[in-house]
Amino acid sequence: MRHILLTLAATLLMTTAYAEPTATGDLGLVIERAKGSVLLVDQSDRAALARIEGLGDLSHASLVYSPDERFAYVFGRDGGLTKVDIVTRQIVDRVVQAGNAIGGAISDDGKLVAVSNYEPGGVRVFDAETLEMVADIPTGSKTIGLVDAPGRRFVFTMWDTGETWIANFAEDAPEITKIPDMGKNPYDALITANGRTYITGLFGEDGLTALDLWDETPKPIRVLPDYGRGQEEMPVYKMPHLEGWALTGREFVLPAVGHHEVLWIDADTLSETGRTKTHGQPVFAMARPDGRQVWVNFAHPLNDTIQVIDSVSKKIIQEFEPGPAVLHMEFTPRGHEVWISVRDANKVMVYDTHSFEKLREIEADSPSGIFFTARAHRTGL
Repeated sequence: MRHILLTLAATLLMTTAYAEPTATGDLGLVIERAKGSVLLVDQSDRAALARIEGLGDLSHASLVYSPDERFAYVFGRDGGLTKVDIVTRQIVDRVVQAGNAIGGAISDDGKLVAVSNYEPGGVRVFDAETLEMVADIPTGSKTIGLVDAPGRRFVFTMWDTGETWIANFAEDAPEITKIPDMGKNPYDALITANGRTYITGLFGEDGLTALDLWDETPKPIRVLPDYGRGQEEMPVYKMPHLEGWALTGREFVLPAVGHHEVLWIDADTLSETGRTKTHGQPVFAMARPDGRQVWVNFAHPLNDTIQVIDSVSKKIIQEFEPGPAVLHMEFTPRGHEVWISVRDANKVMVYDTHSFEKLREIEADSPSGIFFTARAHRTGL
């Protein structure tokens, strides 16, 4: 009798827990910036599954995923850090940790979540399970370009002081390495997928600055220090996002600040290899996962257009207008499709990256960032 009861109990438990099994690898979240919500989407079905509300100010929001792809950590402009369970489709926890946040990162072991702050500045680090703060790192500056690096490290840069700091959490208390002279007013940064090269873009002067994180004592390496000199300065309508960078095999493709072009840089020597004139000021220059194409969107007032660049010829091979206020793009993990948020049309549009055919439109409320769960397994995303 006891065996029968145990068998019935186990069967009931399995029926309750697995009545509707969910595989997370096909899912993603779309930021709905106007209403403080995120839209859960399915890549294969090209469909919205659920709306999760109550995430605060998402006017400039991003997110990262836990290693098992189940939890998303959403960074809101109001300083909110929200943990979302995409299996149960609900908020697990939420803390307002600062007055104005600008993004975050998750450690390579998935145990720590770091948030980069404008107000009061600095970086705060939280336990990924409980959202309890484990470290407060004041910097005396707005922080930008926060990324994860191998070895339980976070790398971030100061807008005001032009320093980059490396916070190593291999032990309980973080060990901080400070690297000065990165340049005037760094505005964003990226890290390569192997965790070796960290590059900051500079707003206060021409060029970029790189660090070799494999060096025991990383030192600033100036990249393209004269790009843009001698050209007519143009107003910058929107800061480009270096985290929307492209690596096309042997070359980086980066948006040029204040100019209608993207820059091509040799990934080994960090020297310029070419430029491609574009429709407007680039915001994101994003490589299809195989590196053969780079998709570019643009700042206001030319933000209704997408251009596609062939990475071999460096020439534009396609141009189209998805609609008003194209804000973000996200490729499916193998790159056969790209999802594009068109804010003022209240739609996410899905395109085939080979034929450029539009495959689906998905209703969304002022969509901006699109984040598929494959990001859980990539450094710097």
